[in-house]
Amino acid sequence: MSDFNDSLNDVSSDSFWEVGNYKRTVKRVDDGNRLCNDLMNCIHERARIEKSYAQQLTEWSKRWRQLIEKGPQYGTVERAWCALMTEAEKVSDLHMEVKAALMGEDFEKVKNWQKDAFHKQMIGGFKETKEADDGFRKAQKPWAKKLKEVDAMKKVYHAACKEEKNATSRESTSKLENNNPDVQKKLQEKVEKCQQEVQKTKERYEKSLEELDKLTPQYMENMEQVFEQWQQFEDKRLRFFKELLLNVKQHLDLSTNHKYKTVYHTLEDTIQGSDAEEDLKWFRSNHGPGMLMNWPQFEELSMDLNRTLSRRETKRKHTDDVTLMGISQTGDQVSKTSSSASNVEKTADCSDEETGNPFASSNANGNPFDDEPSSPEVSSPVRALYDYEGQEQDELSFKAGEVFTKIGEEDEQGWCKGRLSDGTIGLYPANYVEDSH
Repeated sequence: MSDFNDSLNDVSSDSFWEVGNYKRTVKRVDDGNRLCNDLMNCIHERARIEKSYAQQLTEWSKRWRQLIEKGPQYGTVERAWCALMTEAEKVSDLHMEVKAALMGEDFEKVKNWQKDAFHKQMIGGFKETKEADDGFRKAQKPWAKKLKEVDAMKKVYHAACKEEKNATSRESTSKLENNNPDVQKKLQEKVEKCQQEVQKTKERYEKSLEELDKLTPQYMENMEQVFEQWQQFEDKRLRFFKELLLNVKQHLDLSTNHKYKTVYHTLEDTIQGSDAEEDLKWFRSNHGPGMLMNWPQFEELSMDLNRTLSRRETKRKHTDDVTLMGISQTGDQVSKTSSSASNVEKTADCSDEETGNPFASSNANGNPFDDEPSSPEVSSPVRALYDYEGQEQDELSFKAGEVFTKIGEEDEQGWCKGRLSDGTIGLYPANYVEDSH
């Protein structure tokens, strides 16, 4: 049996009919299983790309929607701009659907088909591979056995031919050298004996070839049958792969998805719906000459001592007594008088202008925030989204992109306290900055 195995491995040409060359067909069975793994890996990798793209679209949409909503753009053009974010969110959902289809349908189809088509053996390898190898071996064994005999007969015949040639050469040499007649006779007898051996081995060699030729048609028929069996096995895999790849194409091709087309129809309608004239009218009415105005009118002196607290004072008022600072001016000197909110002194030169100084402080460094009630410490870096020019003494001024420190919580009016890089402390509108973490 070992000699038979050796003959199977002794491949002398590339023809399928040569002993052992059927193994390329057997290997195709193992290759089919490996190709199933490759296809699943391919689908899985594409699914990860679809998911990653969907997540990037969502993150991009969220960030830019916030920037647009906080930015200076307004009206229908703002709505059209934000429509790009809506498109990204909807397309993100569609690509997540693609990812789900690839993994939930296509990947699982290949996995299940592979499981049904290839069956692992306890000793390793696949049942189908062993069946293919056994089938070809069985079909090839009689012919391979006879071929081995033919090869043996050929070797014997060729050896006899060499021996006959050597004997003839020795006899010719002896005649030229005029050797002893007895020696020449023996050499001649050797030649005749070799010639007889050549003829005998030739006949056996030719007979062996005839027997092999008789086996060849059956050998070819048996090999064809086994080969066709595994052609059909491979045909199933190829047809399955084609069907599966068409399914993958269908899942990837968003151009045929009505929801995908709707996204862009909606986007176009929203953008086309933007109206510059409408936006300009809105801005005129809300921020321009179209706004209502309390025009100055003649007013009698009001003796009402109740003051309207400014934004600054509202932020820092206490639950107990509030100290008000009165200002009277004589020449170049400014004198400060303080009184309790419960016992306000009225000055002789009282007018309808506010007499309290909200920025006065008894603190030596004159920091307008030193008299505010203590609050939980807040300290975090923020980045300016837009330029801002402080309108009051206690407000900060900064440029877009500038980073400074937020040191107080936002109040109910939307203002925060912050500290610039040069140490200046003041208020700023909370919606003009974003966290810079």
